[in-house]
Amino acid sequence: MTQQDFEKIYNEYREQSAQKDGMEAELEPLDGKEKIAAVRKNEDGDIIAFKTETGRELDYITALDEAKAGMIAHIDVFHKYGRDIIRSEPDGIKENNLDNLPLF
Repeated sequence: MTQQDFEKIYNEYREQSAQKDGMEAELEPLDGKEKIAAVRKNEDGDIIAFKTETGRELDYITALDEAKAGMIAHIDVFHKYGRDIIRSEPDGIKENNLDNLPLF
């Protein structure tokens, strides 16, 4: 096999995986959890607040607490830089990353 064959096969695998993940994410039940629909950023581009699909606006600390309690779908909390941080679930779909959501 050539390098091109390896790359072609890998790219096809990634494309199929991304399509499957996108369909699964759409079909996944939320079990009463809210989804983040928009974000607010400061002048440095840091996310400072979140808006859910139901219209609730959450400051960062409230969103962090609710995410830790499992009340918000498709986001993770991890510890970095000496503090807890909210991030999108790593699902390979750039469009639903918190940084790519609409601003409010």
